[in-house]
Amino acid sequence: MRILSGIQPSGALHLGNYFGMMRPSIELQNQGDAFYFIADYHSMTSLFDAEERRRNTRDVALDFLACGLDPRRAVFFRQSDVPEVCELTWILGTLTPMGLLERCHSFKDKSAKGIPVNSGLFTYPVLMASDILIYDSNVVPVGQDQKQHVEVTRDIAIKFNEAYGQTFVVPEPRIRGEVAKVPGVDGEKMSKSYGNTIEIFGPEKALRKKIMGIKMDSRAPGDPKPDADQNLAIQLLTVVDGSIGKDYEEKLRAGGLGYGDLKKKLFEVYWDHFAAARDRRAELENNLDYVHQVLSEGAAKARAKAQEVLHRARKACGLE
Repeated sequence: MRILSGIQPSGALHLGNYFGMMRPSIELQNQGDAFYFIADYHSMTSLFDAEERRRNTRDVALDFLACGLDPRRAVFFRQSDVPEVCELTWILGTLTPMGLLERCHSFKDKSAKGIPVNSGLFTYPVLMASDILIYDSNVVPVGQDQKQHVEVTRDIAIKFNEAYGQTFVVPEPRIRGEVAKVPGVDGEKMSKSYGNTIEIFGPEKALRKKIMGIKMDSRAPGDPKPDADQNLAIQLLTVVDGSIGKDYEEKLRAGGLGYGDLKKKLFEVYWDHFAAARDRRAELENNLDYVHQVLSEGAAKARAKAQEVLHRARKACGLE
């Protein structure tokens, strides 16, 4: 089983990245042949500072390795170190209907929110399809918001196979339903684009302030709250630790739990959850040569597979 997933270096990684993509990917590295990449090509649709992209790419590598990605079990690499993915994107794009891309949520949501859009953002699902198909991927662990793009990949692969003969493996998405959508501090989906994230790593004081600043309603601590499951702090606490989240949900529902105490508990559970990873990340920062070696070796393995699949696709469609 070939497992494939990628993550953008467009900003500091956050709880949505971790629970929606990183942790499921790390768990799956023991269950198959895992290919995980840093999607620096994808980041170009929204990030236009070259030095920031380099820094973010390094930070994503540090974060992922600190959180448990094992380069002995997974191929870990930079997307741009496999340029074959761009040629395959063009090949797939010639068979991708405009209407399919126009229906994609990522483009529609950002456009509706007034976020500047470009053709790269519009055709993002085709590049994502190339990322997946060029490694003969069977399983793609994603958050709920990316499920549609895997379905687009399936549609494109089937369309190519029908036009030119059996060429691509048709992948399946794998989603952790209980944490498929992680809310941000404003209640919207947690996203770097929306500026509402809780970072995995960062200064303790700033992160505590962000969590303590989550807005609550005006009800008094003693008031029972039958809608406790809708409380944002409860939802985030449940994402990080389901059992503690359920316990505090019942306390809030019964009345007597102050919102300040609830948010303090959220910060405590979140901070403790990543304690070992913070220590590991500090070690990696002092050994960047090792991190660069991991990415270089991963790219060599990934490119060998990509060249094999691209050759197959070129031959199928008459380019060879």
